[in-house]
Amino acid sequence: MRFSSAWGSSDVLDVTLVRPELVAEISADKAVDRGGVFRHPLRFKRLRLDVTAGDVPRFGEGMAAAAG
Repeated sequence: MRFSSAWGSSDVLDVTLVRPELVAEISADKAVDRGGVFRHPLRFKRLRLDVTAGDVPRFGEGMAAAAG
């Protein structure tokens, strides 16, 4: 999966993997253009201090992945 820096941009952002320690709530949709690039940026909403990283399925696993 590739992430673009802006709509219509051919610049590809670098991905940095991090160790999950905090859970953040984000706003996102799954619109992807023909090149496999997400069309809309993720937006940070808030930290979820009531949830631990162990409570959340890893990327590509669990119910959220099945829902698409």
